[in-house]
Amino acid sequence: MGRLVLTGANLLDGVNPAAADRAVVVEDGRIAEVAASSAVVPRDGDRVVDLSGKTVMPGMFTCHFHATYHELGSRPNVPYGNEYPPSYQALIAAKNLRTALEHGYTGVVGAGASNEVEGGVKRAIEDGLIPGPRFWPSGRELSTTGHANDGVPWHWGMPAPGAVRLCDGADGFRIGVREEIKRGAEVIKLFVTGGHGTTAPKDRIEMTRDELAAAIETAHSRGALIRAHLVNKPAIMMALDLGIDIVDHCDEMDDEVVAALVETGAFVVPSLHFPKHFLELMGDGLGFAADAIRADLAHMYEEIPKAQAAGVKFVLGDDYGAIGFAHGMYGREFRLYTEHAGVSPLEVIGWATVNGAQLARRGHDLGSVEVGKLADLVVLDRDPSVDVSVLVDGTPRAVLKGGEVVHGQLGD
Repeated sequence: MGRLVLTGANLLDGVNPAAADRAVVVEDGRIAEVAASSAVVPRDGDRVVDLSGKTVMPGMFTCHFHATYHELGSRPNVPYGNEYPPSYQALIAAKNLRTALEHGYTGVVGAGASNEVEGGVKRAIEDGLIPGPRFWPSGRELSTTGHANDGVPWHWGMPAPGAVRLCDGADGFRIGVREEIKRGAEVIKLFVTGGHGTTAPKDRIEMTRDELAAAIETAHSRGALIRAHLVNKPAIMMALDLGIDIVDHCDEMDDEVVAALVETGAFVVPSLHFPKHFLELMGDGLGFAADAIRADLAHMYEEIPKAQAAGVKFVLGDDYGAIGFAHGMYGREFRLYTEHAGVSPLEVIGWATVNGAQLARRGHDLGSVEVGKLADLVVLDRDPSVDVSVLVDGTPRAVLKGGEVVHGQLGD
């Protein structure tokens, strides 16, 4: 089989500013050559596609993904995570993951899901049964009895909700982490604090230091990533000290937190799109909570550029699938962070590409357009480093995974 030769492209390699009139050669699913278009000589049997006027960039990562969520919160009297049967949730997950792929997200990292379905859906993708991105599945969220998401009405003897696993004490968390990994989780999700969309106040810490230490140590001993819902500063600092891999939200980020993030190398998913969207949707109907959300957003808009300059590793992702916040709205994060937080488009593209691949421990073969890496590519009609709206409105012209077109088309 011949090679795929993309010529005349405006190339965003994930690291550098755009380079005009570049060629990318794909062979056996990997990038075989990146050079000026004039320097690439096609061979017999090659498929040559002229992409003049188009931009090629790496496949993107969304790193806070709830595959089983669909209008979560719209059925308040049903236990959290058991809104649908597990078999139905697997179909929801398959649909949501395909949506991410079609929007150019060739890598997806889980952040909590119901009833242990994500591991099976990953296998279905890898076996070619269904289309989907490269996927790092999660499982039930872990936290203690009575934590923020353990407050739904009980159904008289019904077991714990399908999206939650309750653990108490260090040994309880060791068992919980091991069980979730046994059932397919590659990413462990913890709820360490309230705040940021939960019913518990943000200053509440839901886990003890011993419990958190046990969870992190056990996940790492089994080769899993571990992330946590972390809002208040004391809990953030405790988790960073203990070796957490991913900080979800990080609402009380300040100079001391930034220094700790840089020192430890932990990744941050600010996930500001959901609270901003919810505020715009509900406005003053949220009562006193509206002012609190506005204050949190203003604080993070100010802190993120400073943290970016200091070297904090940010990634994209949010609570898509929550009520009124559908999967497929992912691209609006680019507009939020560029227009409101003042981060440059090229920097946010780096969050979605290089940083995402590093978080997934695949920086050696994903996240940038370089020789030897897997050919996960996105083809766009315009340059997103100049006009991010091309990533916000609609889907890309084409999405390639391992050199195969999985969405759209390369030619006219």
